[in-house]
Amino acid sequence: MCKYSRRQFMARSAATAGAVALGTNRLFAQSPAVVAGPAEMAIAKWTGVAPADAAAVRKMAAELTRKAIEGMGGLGRFVKRGDVVWVKPNIGWDRTPELAANTNPDVVATLVRMCFDAGAKTVKVGDNSCDLPAPSYNSSGIADAVKPLGAEVLFLDTKRVRETAIKGEMVKTLLMFPEILDCDVLINVPIAKHHGRAGLTLAMKNYMGVMDDRKPFHQAIPECLADLTRFMKPRTALCVLDCVRILNDHGPKGGDPADVLMKNTVAAGLDPVALDAFGAELLGRNPQEIGSIVKGQEAELGTMNYRSLPLREIAVS
Repeated sequence: MCKYSRRQFMARSAATAGAVALGTNRLFAQSPAVVAGPAEMAIAKWTGVAPADAAAVRKMAAELTRKAIEGMGGLGRFVKRGDVVWVKPNIGWDRTPELAANTNPDVVATLVRMCFDAGAKTVKVGDNSCDLPAPSYNSSGIADAVKPLGAEVLFLDTKRVRETAIKGEMVKTLLMFPEILDCDVLINVPIAKHHGRAGLTLAMKNYMGVMDDRKPFHQAIPECLADLTRFMKPRTALCVLDCVRILNDHGPKGGDPADVLMKNTVAAGLDPVALDAFGAELLGRNPQEIGSIVKGQEAELGTMNYRSLPLREIAVS
């Protein structure tokens, strides 16, 4: 896991504050930190010919995912032989992959395959869907993509939640799904997209799929997401941000192909705040204007200045 000492966090925050004083456009202008050892973040971007059809997009998504994970040192850095792994994508909506409301199925399938290759005993895939689970899992393409690989595709049973003390500033307890909390390894796999209430939904907000009853969060989304992320971050081995397609407007459910942009990118990292800042940039937003990102940094959960991290940027073609 990525754990900052207070001294490291304050140094990174001071660097970010200095950049802000010089102007927003220069906030992330510096070169990434030199990676002498394991990276804390890796960004794989497609630089080849634009994919011409759905099959080419699928192949590209898989290759981007592999390269991003390799940039982090390989999945064996996080998954050990015999582990039970929960891969937690966004499967919130009864939408096809082309509408970018759910995590790309080929990103998820590639992670499942790499988990088994690393020695995982069991790989489980599931989310607390907003639309009905069965059609959402079907339309997303995720169930069909991972079942042939041997993954267990699970609907989360709202009758089998556990009241869990998270001891946040605003949120003290939550009804959470024990299957996710009790796994050996959790991999958080959001898609980057617009969200009508939160501004954006990325790594931090994807954690809302591990609990029942989201409504209380809507009264103070940044503060509640910071509390939830503080609880979930030590339990998360890795976050993988799907930016193959992004939903640029009318999220989180979307439905209009005109709102979908091809960004042909997958990023992986240990810091959900940093990944959210990167995703915000891809969506054309200023990370400093997204409440959850700002609150996440203030709560010392990570840094929005992702280029201050040991970062690998990988061109894929």
